[in-house]
Amino acid sequence: MIINLVVNLIFFIKGIVTYHSLVGDNLMIKNSTSGAEAKVLAQHICMSVFKARRIINQIRGRSYEETLMILELMPYRASYPILKLVYSAAANANHNMGLNKADLFISKAEVNGGTIVKKLRPRAQGRSYPVKKPTCHITIVLKDKSKSFLNESKI
Repeated sequence: MIINLVVNLIFFIKGIVTYHSLVGDNLMIKNSTSGAEAKVLAQHICMSVFKARRIINQIRGRSYEETLMILELMPYRASYPILKLVYSAAANANHNMGLNKADLFISKAEVNGGTIVKKLRPRAQGRSYPVKKPTCHITIVLKDKSKSFLNESKI
């Protein structure tokens, strides 16, 4: 509990907005590592699929370091959750499989539509208008450059 307070204090001092304030508390992140790749899946991100795909199309196939530079400089709100996912996938690859972060690249990045949260907004004379809030699922897979090139050369 004390560690969580210290980490939250460090994030507050650095001026970084916490991840849950942007995407809501219904965030679910699944991490998996298989072979020479690290896969991260974030579900129920509160944003449109089209807005997230605009960012994903810019980073697909690029190296890890280049992706970080692109995402940090993009002015879109959708770039922050994707940046956190890329950080998470790289940390998993480094910690779980011992891969070097400088050798990683984004081999697969996709955005799929999630559930649509439907609410009713009260209007005049007892009427109500529907409000639809779309969500999306973001999947990012990082692979090691050296291992993927070795596997392709053997074939």
